Amino acid sequence: MADEKNLDDIEGGVIEDANSSVDTGSITDAEKAVRWKQDKRIVPLSAGIYFLCYLDRSNIGNAKIMNASTHDDLMTETGMTNYQYTIALMVFLVAYGLFEVPSNILLKKLRPSRWIAILMFAWGALTIGLGGVHSYATVTVVRFLLGVFEAGLFPGLVYYLTFWYKSEERSIRVAFILASATLAGAFGGAIAYGIGHMNGAGGLSAWRWLFIIEGIPSCLSSIIVWLFLPDYPEDAKWLTTQERDLAVQRLALEGSKGQAKAMTWEDAKETLTDWRLWGHYVVYFGISVPFSSLSLFTPSITAGLGYKDLEAQLMTVPPYAVAYVVQILTSWSADHFNARGLHSAALATVGAVGFLASAALPADAYQSRYGCLIVAASGAFACIPPLLGWLSSNIFSTASVGLAIALNIGLGGAPGQIVGVWIYKANEAKAGYPTGHWTNAALLFLVAAGCVMLRLYYARRNKRILSQGNGQEVRLFRY
Repeated sequence: MADEKNLDDIEGGVIEDANSSVDTGSITDAEKAVRWKQDKRIVPLSAGIYFLCYLDRSNIGNAKIMNASTHDDLMTETGMTNYQYTIALMVFLVAYGLFEVPSNILLKKLRPSRWIAILMFAWGALTIGLGGVHSYATVTVVRFLLGVFEAGLFPGLVYYLTFWYKSEERSIRVAFILASATLAGAFGGAIAYGIGHMNGAGGLSAWRWLFIIEGIPSCLSSIIVWLFLPDYPEDAKWLTTQERDLAVQRLALEGSKGQAKAMTWEDAKETLTDWRLWGHYVVYFGISVPFSSLSLFTPSITAGLGYKDLEAQLMTVPPYAVAYVVQILTSWSADHFNARGLHSAALATVGAVGFLASAALPADAYQSRYGCLIVAASGAFACIPPLLGWLSSNIFSTASVGLAIALNIGLGGAPGQIVGVWIYKANEAKAGYPTGHWTNAALLFLVAAGCVMLRLYYARRNKRILSQGNGQEVRLFRY
């Protein structure tokens, strides 16, 4: 039976199993070899998929200001106002929220490789289509459809990892996938800087080339995903028979199962009425506001810090580059010390302080506020992977994991991202966007408080269930 003193380090649910003892996280050499073989096949491909997805969803922020001084930007050529631009951003997120759950259900029914490949081809084609828009109405319709097809990717990838990895192995892998978004933000600024010099080439403005050039790789990569993304350990022909058996065996207690039955109404009802999961959803709402606002408005924020046109695009690179490193290190530490909630709380506090300082500093303190932007972005992005790993480790059936992850991002993430599109007001650019910074600071403090409360709840719950073990051994999930 687990030693009582170790329970304070355990964040998560429990399941009774009289035939097993508490796993301290030991792993055999054979398991390490299988896991490394999985990593080489799954993680780079998944990270590449999300990189392209994030590039295609956030490039509208670059298109908004690209060559604005010569009136060859998205806003001028489509005749959009700032209010209409915000509406176009919002409809993407409305679709994103509505289609999270159906997409995760289809991922299980159609197999991950097929469904994700279909999504990729569709959003790539729509991104290319944005290069041909001429009106606000067309931009809005295409952005809504883009939200429909991008909705399923991130929750789908988080769900997908539960088929392949133990609970204590997921956060760092989610981090590598999610961190590809910060890389996309960094590369997106650099790519936009380069494409900005193509203005007028072939009779097209540079922002149109931006959408066309960034949409093509998604379409082409969908073929690779269809052919090479593995579905489930149970049918992985690239593993030997012994490796395949080991991959399945090591997830017998805590992973999702490729052969599991489809979700029933009882599964859905149990997941929907589990109040502790709603605590996770509220926390994820809080982190989604800064995630969304930084994703879409970093070019505008840097432009408001005294940088102009293509220089503003280039200055979006450092905040994302630093955030990438912090995100990976935080997630590794969260897995290593088995403390996902506390790591998320700490990094949310760091991000909140960055936004708080940005709001409090004078609007013309450009260098100081640029440093605060780097701190804010690092804290906000870094606390997300541990939150997702923490949630998935506290759900114990294949169907419920898929639904809860989709609800977390659909009910918590999408509304939060909708709020994020409104808080950076164009008429506050000269004042340094105080509303956006104050709002993000407050919500990140909410995230930190929510993580601590959930952490205390899980510790108390584990102690209570252990005390009711009646002398039997109790198998504890380690979060």
